[in-house]
Amino acid sequence: MKCDQQMNNHFIDVILPIPLQKAFTYHITMAEAGFLKPGMRVAVPFGKSKIYTALAYKIHNNPPTAYEAKTIHQILDNKAIVTEKQLEHWQWIASYYMCSLGEVMRAAMPNAFIIESETIISKVEDTSVNESDLKDEEFLIYEALQHQSSLKIQDVITILDKKRVLPIINSLVEKGIVQLQEEIYQKYTPKLVRYVRLQEHYKSEKKLQELLEILSRAKKQREVVLSLFQMEAVSKNAIKVSELSEKSGTSSAVIKALIDKDILEEYRIRTDRVNFDGEVTSTEKQLNIHQQKALKEIVTSFEDKSVVLLHGVTSSGKTEIYIKLIETQLQLQKQVLYLLPEIALTTQLVSRLQNYFGEKVSVFHSRYSGNERVEAWNNILNNSEKAQIIIGARSSLLLPFRDLGLIIVDEEHELSYKQFDPTPRYHARDAAIVLGNIFKAKILLGTATPSLETYYNALEGKYGLVEIKKRYNNVMMPEIELVDLADMYKRKRMKGHFSERLIEEMTEALEDGFQIILFQNRRGFSPIVECTTCGNSPQCPNCDVSLTYHQYRDQLRCHYCGYNSAMLKSCQACGNMTLDTKGFGTEQIEEEVKTLFPSRRVARMDLDTTRGKYGFEKLITRFEQREIDILVGTQMLTKGLDFRYVKLVGILNADNLLNFPDFRAHERSYQLMTQVSGRAGRTDFRGKVLIQTYNPNHNILQQVSTNSYTEMYKEQLNDRYNYKYPPIFRLIKVTLKHKDYNRVSLASEWYAKSLKQFFKINVLGPEFPPISRIRNMYHKNILIKIPQKQSLQKTKQAITKIDNSFNSVKDFRSVRVIINVDNY
Repeated sequence: MKCDQQMNNHFIDVILPIPLQKAFTYHITMAEAGFLKPGMRVAVPFGKSKIYTALAYKIHNNPPTAYEAKTIHQILDNKAIVTEKQLEHWQWIASYYMCSLGEVMRAAMPNAFIIESETIISKVEDTSVNESDLKDEEFLIYEALQHQSSLKIQDVITILDKKRVLPIINSLVEKGIVQLQEEIYQKYTPKLVRYVRLQEHYKSEKKLQELLEILSRAKKQREVVLSLFQMEAVSKNAIKVSELSEKSGTSSAVIKALIDKDILEEYRIRTDRVNFDGEVTSTEKQLNIHQQKALKEIVTSFEDKSVVLLHGVTSSGKTEIYIKLIETQLQLQKQVLYLLPEIALTTQLVSRLQNYFGEKVSVFHSRYSGNERVEAWNNILNNSEKAQIIIGARSSLLLPFRDLGLIIVDEEHELSYKQFDPTPRYHARDAAIVLGNIFKAKILLGTATPSLETYYNALEGKYGLVEIKKRYNNVMMPEIELVDLADMYKRKRMKGHFSERLIEEMTEALEDGFQIILFQNRRGFSPIVECTTCGNSPQCPNCDVSLTYHQYRDQLRCHYCGYNSAMLKSCQACGNMTLDTKGFGTEQIEEEVKTLFPSRRVARMDLDTTRGKYGFEKLITRFEQREIDILVGTQMLTKGLDFRYVKLVGILNADNLLNFPDFRAHERSYQLMTQVSGRAGRTDFRGKVLIQTYNPNHNILQQVSTNSYTEMYKEQLNDRYNYKYPPIFRLIKVTLKHKDYNRVSLASEWYAKSLKQFFKINVLGPEFPPISRIRNMYHKNILIKIPQKQSLQKTKQAITKIDNSFNSVKDFRSVRVIINVDNY
């Protein structure tokens, strides 16, 4: 065997989808060496009995020295499904964020691409299969699945009595007969609601008189027009066909006759999100002078800078500028990547962009099923007509782009751009800038409240800076009023958690026919349940945290590990029935609003109400169609959503944002409150924002109310400078986890000591975080601060060295170490 390998010395390095420090080498034949290209998938044996789908990385003639190379099982692709530029980008992510290429590969590629020996396959329900189309081996698997619901890859190997089974499974997946085990999300197609309105030219009184005279013989049709006119006068809401036929007491055939005569106009609210089958409706949108000026400045900045920050106040029409820039790129036949922080936002934006660009828009995010992801992947790889504009959350950065011309990072300050678990712990904004540089593309960062790092880079001249200070249509910025809770409680002017001022403003907005958003950054009913007799409160058995009461399921839940139990009737410690709830979440606010405004329609938007793939869509569509008057929600509401009729925004308690133990708490609070405020008054009326707080004189609250970003920036930067935090210093956080308290303490002491010996200064810890035990694992953190003059590369090399020595200590091997670069 060895002799053969020497004569035929072709080898291939592959990336395996597991955390290995190096690429693994396999032996290949001369013919395979001629056919294989980097980026193709190959099935390889690994360990004693496992099979993995690996990626070809490098073909060469050097046998491995430490082990004897095994041969690959099979080549799975005819052409590369990962591009060279993509591999280059993955390589950067792996080295910058200190993880392995395999982990980046697993994060980037849809599950359906990475079949391995642990994968489970099951039959696709409701598909008709023509058995004569199946090859013998495919038929054997199909038949086995008739008798049992699922098979492991190992079972398939036994049934077919051969090792190379991945291609057969692949072909069954492609034929749509079997599916790989993963969550199959429910498909939701919202009802297409039909609405009607009077044609524009009949809106004046004179024309309406003429119309009624023409219809004097057709009594039923005349009745419909009169009813519609009355309904439009009373309500600003869109009028449904069903409502109109009920009010006028006529059938829908009569309404259809009027639509055919061009007297009434029918329109529908768009439904489908993935495919686009409507007309391209929006023609060119005219930019106002502020937008035109900004667009010109962006184009000029792009001449000598690859990254530009667009700092435009909320509702200044940033999306329209993006659309103009996208148009330019499409004319140059280049792809555009449009990154959003939150899946919720894709909903609104997709329909807006599809109105302009039709089916050139592709969407990609983690709530898509495996097949939808594979489809999107292939479209982007083949640069198909459908994938010229890709909209997605952070994971869409890792897709196989062919020719990127522009990357837009919208709401660049958002925390959700940072991936925390599992690895790679990358920050999408920073990784996007590197991806742009690989393609020599331009990167535009857009936001109303830039993160300190980005604004710092812009002022230092590293990025271009373009500002829009006026809202679209010159609408005034919302008026912001601070309500002093301490004073209100003292004067007994509170109802539950609502001050009289807030109730007054809410009543007025509702009477004027507007909508309201209420913001409380905590879900559930109340975060603490406490016994008023002995003070005991139920804790999570797996984490160091009290259980949150959720009223809609009548249970206590842990927001860290998901543990839940039925709500207690009596105290576990003293047995008394004196349990009381403390603090308040969105559920409690929703309940109070329903009591205060019983005739109004109230809805809640938080993690509990938006769990499905289409959870957001349903809520947002209902709010847009004005079927909801008051929307209560957590920070999901702050993310750049555009609602036309919101006049009032209420922030129920600003203090729990400000008092969060994190060096960015003040910056985040400013961003969050400014963004929530930005949802108010987005068309032609001035919105109003009420912020309830115990400390109305707090600097951040004053800066929010006067909308002074630069003041906030200067003050916060000064603090960062004094206390050595980003953007002045870089941060790397090392977290150690283990279920044994003593072992994690010992291990972290050893780790910190080694770091301190090497770096001398700027190593903090080890320290327990505020919640020190999660899922039965104790956590300890060490923070490494890196000054600007210190080489990042060398710092990381030193940490890797220490990490390797740490893992060679027998007692510490079971301690999990997580290295998080730029952990903020």
